[in-house]
Amino acid sequence: MRTQLYPPIAPFNQGMLKLDDIHTMYFEESGNPQGVPVVFLHGGPGAGSSPKHRQFFDPAFYRIVVFDQRGAGRSTPLGELKDNTTGHLVADIEALRRHLGIDKWLVFGGSWGSTLSLAYAEAHPERVLGLVLRGIFLCRDSEIDWFMHGIRNIFPDHWKTFSEFLPAEERSDLLTNYYRRLTDPDPAIHMPAARVWSHYEGACCTLLPDESLLSSHFDDDNVALGLARIEAHYFMNKIFQPDNHLLDSIGRIRHLPAVIVQGRYDIVCPPITAWDLHQAWPEAEYIVVHDAGHAAWEPGICSELVKACERFKETLA
Repeated sequence: MRTQLYPPIAPFNQGMLKLDDIHTMYFEESGNPQGVPVVFLHGGPGAGSSPKHRQFFDPAFYRIVVFDQRGAGRSTPLGELKDNTTGHLVADIEALRRHLGIDKWLVFGGSWGSTLSLAYAEAHPERVLGLVLRGIFLCRDSEIDWFMHGIRNIFPDHWKTFSEFLPAEERSDLLTNYYRRLTDPDPAIHMPAARVWSHYEGACCTLLPDESLLSSHFDDDNVALGLARIEAHYFMNKIFQPDNHLLDSIGRIRHLPAVIVQGRYDIVCPPITAWDLHQAWPEAEYIVVHDAGHAAWEPGICSELVKACERFKETLA
């Protein structure tokens, strides 16, 4: 069974789908136009997709759909928060499915992408062939608090830089005061905050330091703005859902085949969240990668994600 990424490929179809009077969504298709559809949901929220995301999937078997969520990546306007909620994103996935004439698809998402995958599948289980999930994030209050404060127990140096970006009088409420800066219309105010937030997340997401991932992704200004502003927006609003809503609704999708891949030393989205999901959904295959953190590109996680998509080929053919 294949365990490595497939070679780079180019899309056979790209476009911009107008969602409403504000938002337009970038999307692309690659692989086999007649293949089994799979949709890739990127992380963040707000991080955007990349050409490398196409490479998890066998291009001879899958019709690979990749898109940038509202306010992220190549979707416009970048960093826009108006009409940007989990409900909007779920509706956007459905709009894209209908636009492409797809009946059902495999849903693949990591980190925030796992959150959105669950939200979409629970809303539209009849449109889902199965799920491949990585680095589980359910955006519960405890998880937001961990990201904003708890990470200092493992990465005190990175947390110090993150927290001390704010003046001392504002550090008692990191989220609210970052959000105030990130939503300020002046780039001289929002961009420094976005860069620090994005670098903090990137520096904590791998088992071993990875300067190339920071420089090529998290330190890019477009990524930083989309990621930091939209993450803070969703954190402030608790992803616009009641706490624990995704676990409480898991009965809607327990009949679907699923694979959960989790890094043992994931500090951004600690394993307890994936464990809680698996306890609520014991039918899902649960894989712990014992030498990995959070990032999809860490060798063990990347290998397990590719293998999961390979196994789905046997049941979806």
